[in-house]
Amino acid sequence: MARVTAERVKETKRELLEAAQQVLLEEGYSGLSTRRVAEAAGTQMSQIQYHFGSKEGMILALFEYLNSQLIDRQTRTFNNPDLSVSEKWALSCDYLDQDIGSGYVRVLMELTAAGWSNPVIGAAVSSAYAEWRDLILKLAREVERQNGSLGPFTAEEIGALVSAAFIGTEAAIMLGYESPEIPFRDALRRFGKIIEMFDRTERQE
Repeated sequence: MARVTAERVKETKRELLEAAQQVLLEEGYSGLSTRRVAEAAGTQMSQIQYHFGSKEGMILALFEYLNSQLIDRQTRTFNNPDLSVSEKWALSCDYLDQDIGSGYVRVLMELTAAGWSNPVIGAAVSSAYAEWRDLILKLAREVERQNGSLGPFTAEEIGALVSAAFIGTEAAIMLGYESPEIPFRDALRRFGKIIEMFDRTERQE
C-alpha cells in the first residue's frame, strides 16, 4: 500500500475545498451536499467524511481557507509603511472588485444567510466580520494618533461604519442592486478623496 504523505493529504483537502467552492458558487448553499462535492472533485464521499467529518465541517474549513488568505492580504496592505492611508483605501476598493470576481463574496453571503439558522456557521461568519473590523479599527487608530482627531468619530465608530459599508456594498452588488443611480463602488472610492485630505495635512505638518 502506498504511503500517504502529509503533503498529499494537504493537497487532497485543497482539492476538496476547491470543489466545494465550485458547487457553492454554481448551486448555492441549498444545493451544496457532500455527494455533489465528491462528484465535482472526482472522489468518494468517504474522503470528505475523513478530512472534514461532515458537510458543516467542510463548509467551515472552506470559509477558513478562503478568509484567511484575504485577511493575510489585507494585513500586509495595512501594515505596509510605504503606503499612505488613502492608497491603502484605494487598494481595499480594488480588492472588493477582485473578491467579487473570485467568488469569495458569494461564499460569504451564502454563509451569512446560512448562519442565521445555523449557530456554528453564524459564529464563524461573525468571527470573520470581527477580523475585518479589527483591521479597520487598527488603521483608524493609527490615523487618529497621527492626526489627533477623526472629526466627530471615534476609531471604534469608524471601524464599525467602514466595515458595514463594505459588507453592505457586497450584499447589494450580489443582489444586483447597483446602478448609475446607486453607485456603491464609486461612492466608496470617492470617500478615498476625503482620506487624501488627511494624508496631505499630515505631509504638510
